[in-house]
Amino acid sequence: MDVHVPYAITIGLRLRGVDVITAQEDGSRELEDADLLNRARSLGRIMFTRDDDLLREAALRQKRGESFAGVIYAHQLDVSIGQCVIDLELTVKASDSNEWINRVEYLPLK
Repeated sequence: MDVHVPYAITIGLRLRGVDVITAQEDGSRELEDADLLNRARSLGRIMFTRDDDLLREAALRQKRGESFAGVIYAHQLDVSIGQCVIDLELTVKASDSNEWINRVEYLPLK
């Protein structure tokens, strides 16, 4: 989870047994978006964000063919906290982190 994700999403996922780490807990709170994506890749973790800038960085990496661990994006105004929790739980439990390499997905799921 990057710093733009409400803590309620993190709590909701943890209550459902999803292994989540926040940028704040990881000590990467102040990293630039490129470095945050690098950190997520080194940890083998998919990034969830509500930040347009991080989404742009992921798209640039896709265009340049640079590797990242995967990004899931939900717009802050268009997707509720509850919907994020439901969709993220389903996504994480139904996939493997290797399936996410260099991939960007958007919530809500359709």
